[in-house]
Amino acid sequence: MQISARGDYAVRAALSLAIAYPSLLSTQTIAAEQDMPRKFLEAVLADLRRAGIVRAQRGAEGGYTLARPPREIAVGAILRAVDGPLAGVRGMRPEETRYLGAAENLPRLWVAVRAAVRQVVDEVSLADLAGGRLPAHVRRLTARPDAWEPR
Repeated sequence: MQISARGDYAVRAALSLAIAYPSLLSTQTIAAEQDMPRKFLEAVLADLRRAGIVRAQRGAEGGYTLARPPREIAVGAILRAVDGPLAGVRGMRPEETRYLGAAENLPRLWVAVRAAVRQVVDEVSLADLAGGRLPAHVRRLTARPDAWEPR
């Protein structure tokens, strides 16, 4: 799975908002805290607002806040809001793929890959991540000897 810059920025911005919840944060504050370009952040926050993940308040005391408590927002929802489906194969959803011959069983693998990704990003909330309390099955994945090795 490839995490885009947009997805990375969206999760980082949402984590800043989770720590401050329910207070408002300006884009300038988030951008400075997370060392990201403000204009790009504004576009990412607009995507999150359209998805119902954040709320915006205009005015001198305005800014952004999460639309729901951090424990109710999964990382997967944030990634989908800015990048679309978690797993795609040539622009199709894994279950839409069809192959003949030697590759006929490949759709099952693509579906399994998507399910594995969901098992992590849809089961980790902003509260979990901000508090450093990942679910046990996710902690076990990071504890595997090869987990931190590049391949």
